[in-house]
Amino acid sequence: MDKNVIRFTDENFDKELNSSNAPLIVDFWAEWCGPCKMFSPIVDEVAKEYIGKLRVGKLDVDANPQTPTRFGVMNIPTVIFFKDNKECSRLIGAVSKKELIKRIEELLTK
Repeated sequence: MDKNVIRFTDENFDKELNSSNAPLIVDFWAEWCGPCKMFSPIVDEVAKEYIGKLRVGKLDVDANPQTPTRFGVMNIPTVIFFKDNKECSRLIGAVSKKELIKRIEELLTK
């Protein structure tokens, strides 16, 4: 995992979420998930490209089942977009980098 990516757990999720008002995206994934493995490098690239504008994190749903349940994550990968520490949208499934960037730009201009 890229050093620019926050490693979320059930224990640190709320603390990390509320540690900054900067927009945040969280990738909910699992080790066994093929689409998650394809999508993960895209998330890492975006984390590098948006340093200082956006916080990016990942949460392993198998190791941390409480947070995905709390947010109603039923399919992975799911990316949840947070603005002002509140969920404002989500993407479900492995999407292209272009689609992810489009959604990030919408988040940053809201």
